[in-house]
Amino acid sequence: MAKEKTHMNLAFIGHVDHGKSTLVGHLLLLEGAIAEQQLDEGEDKFRFVMDKLGEERERGVTIDLAHAKFDTQKYEYTVVDCPGHRDFVKNMITGASQADAAVLVVAANDGIMPQTKEHIFLSRTLGINQLIIAINKMDVVDYSEDKFNELKEELGALISTVGFKPSDVPFIPVSAFEGDNISEKSSNTPWYKGNTLVQELDALDEPDKPVDLPLRLPIQDVYSITGVGTVPVGRIETGILKTAENIAFEPAGVTGEVKSIEMHHEVLDKAEPGDNVGFNVRGVGKNDIKRGDVAGTTQNPPSVAKEFKAQIVVLQHPGVMTVGYTPVFHAHTAQVACTFLSLDVKLDPATGQPKEENPDFLKTGDAALVTIKPTKPMVIENIKEIPHMGRFAIRDMGQTVAAGMCIDITDAK
Repeated sequence: MAKEKTHMNLAFIGHVDHGKSTLVGHLLLLEGAIAEQQLDEGEDKFRFVMDKLGEERERGVTIDLAHAKFDTQKYEYTVVDCPGHRDFVKNMITGASQADAAVLVVAANDGIMPQTKEHIFLSRTLGINQLIIAINKMDVVDYSEDKFNELKEELGALISTVGFKPSDVPFIPVSAFEGDNISEKSSNTPWYKGNTLVQELDALDEPDKPVDLPLRLPIQDVYSITGVGTVPVGRIETGILKTAENIAFEPAGVTGEVKSIEMHHEVLDKAEPGDNVGFNVRGVGKNDIKRGDVAGTTQNPPSVAKEFKAQIVVLQHPGVMTVGYTPVFHAHTAQVACTFLSLDVKLDPATGQPKEENPDFLKTGDAALVTIKPTKPMVIENIKEIPHMGRFAIRDMGQTVAAGMCIDITDAK
């Protein structure tokens, strides 16, 4: 069956308790993706659509990435509901790095919180360049236009620090719980002349489809399905996946033939960037590959770095980063501990110009060129060649300490 609409991956980001899951749940209901019967009773009824895991219900927070689908007139969306909780930023990174656009949810009564800033910076560093801001919980502040404008100004200043132009970013006053301005204009905000959330989603630019680049498909999970065989699952970042093609998984170092491709239970002959697919591979066992591996064609397999040069920005670090520091790098679906072999050049974070050769250490706010050695083989690509596979986040002590991009692979296998 032909795919009619363009597919968009949409990340919902923002601070914990600012209403992301509630907004997603209400959006899915209004767009007909779920039925009223699927909602719980009570005031948490929308958010539990996304919080399917039992543990999440008990703790009342979103833990893993929940995926849901809905259609509008223009696009078919897969929602990546990104956890706001500190311990779950690593999942947020996986989510944001798969998204074509993000909806930042900020509660009108709370305003900008630490994670609001972290999520904006991360989403930008991870390559999201389309943003919509939903100022939520307008019902709690009596739909105050002054409160909305005040927060809009503060957020405008914040997003401009990471290169978003506030004039290009829509700010929408919403109530995720009451449904204001989600799919229909609300009479509670007569002062608001802009579009609803759904209209702004349809006004997003189509994601460019890097079909001309080599195939890169980071693996999220691997299943063994009776009667079918090994079925890796993941989202195509670049290139085209075709049936009957021979593909290589790196750094696993195994190859196989694509027998079939499925997306949302439909069988496809080929799949393109942005598609979340499951595909059956002949000649590869379930234990041969794992999350974090990347599939490419055998003619142009993914690059495995023994060492690479990177440009990084230190977002927040309680101490300093020095040579020998070994935090965990999150790149596409891989999580690999990597060692700083050398700190090559400190850069001016505002201009990117060199400031100091071979600095002794890096601290919060610094930008630098560094040389990195993964503790085990990992796939990463030069940002200039395959930008979608060149970005990473660095985590340590339960927080994101830095983010960056690979500018040169110095020692590939």
